[in-house]
Amino acid sequence: MAMQTTTAPGPAPAGGPERKPVPPRKQGISALLHRSPRLRLAGLLTAPAAWLILVYIAALAALLITALWTVDTFTGKVSTTWTFDNIRTVLTTSVYQVITLRTIYIAVAVTVIDMVIALPIAFFIAKVATARWQKLLVIAVLMPLWASYLVKAYAWRNVLAEGGLLEWLGRPIGLDSPGYSEAAVILTLAYIWLPYMILPIHAGFERVPNSMLEASGDLGAKPWTTMRLVMLPILVPSIIAGTIFTFSLSLGDYITAQIVGGTTQMLGTVVYANVGAANNLPLAAAVSLIPIVIIMIYLFVVRRTGALNNL
Repeated sequence: MAMQTTTAPGPAPAGGPERKPVPPRKQGISALLHRSPRLRLAGLLTAPAAWLILVYIAALAALLITALWTVDTFTGKVSTTWTFDNIRTVLTTSVYQVITLRTIYIAVAVTVIDMVIALPIAFFIAKVATARWQKLLVIAVLMPLWASYLVKAYAWRNVLAEGGLLEWLGRPIGLDSPGYSEAAVILTLAYIWLPYMILPIHAGFERVPNSMLEASGDLGAKPWTTMRLVMLPILVPSIIAGTIFTFSLSLGDYITAQIVGGTTQMLGTVVYANVGAANNLPLAAAVSLIPIVIIMIYLFVVRRTGALNNL
């Protein structure tokens, strides 16, 4: 009688139950993204780039197109007839030329004042103050940014008013308040945009090694010589970054000129007047192209100097 043999069951495979394979499609996409860093970067930047193109570039294109339209003198409605009359008017009329030069002068004056004030403040915070005081001083610099723009502008309106704080402080030494004038616009804008100049310069000072300053002193250089020959070349990109903020923001401002400027007109106030009371949107668009062109020229010049390479 033949004996039946039974085979003992083998050991269970190590690792527990068998895992399900990854679907081929998901595995292919993951592998493709893993092998292609540029594709991953494109996926991350597609949405922000599309938003930038839609909001910024498309808005500028629409602004340029609007500047080529006209306004019907009888109905007051915008006509889509294309013409260069608005741009020609802005470029050839003496009133707009004077306002453009005044706006550039105010923006340059604000930038220079902020740079002169920001350099010693940023140097003190970065190189003189202790670590604890550095944090407190940086917070103090940022605190004005927490207040509303209008609150700061109207606060300066009270300071510059007749019988205000500035006149009260200057009376003992024979100084009067400038009142509501071009000088008031410069003072107010210099105060409002000062943090935007201090922060980049402060970051630039922090990049300067203390050993470099000590070596300059050991070689017999005086503090001013060290500042001029050692620190300023390193600070140029940071100073340029601060000037871009203050110059561009001052160039396009119109609220401060209305609050403390009196009869002072800037390009921004002209744009505001044509959009509102005059209801001449094409002319307002033509005027608004001037600060855009000025900023583009400024950025082009700065880029050509190579000052932005180390930002």
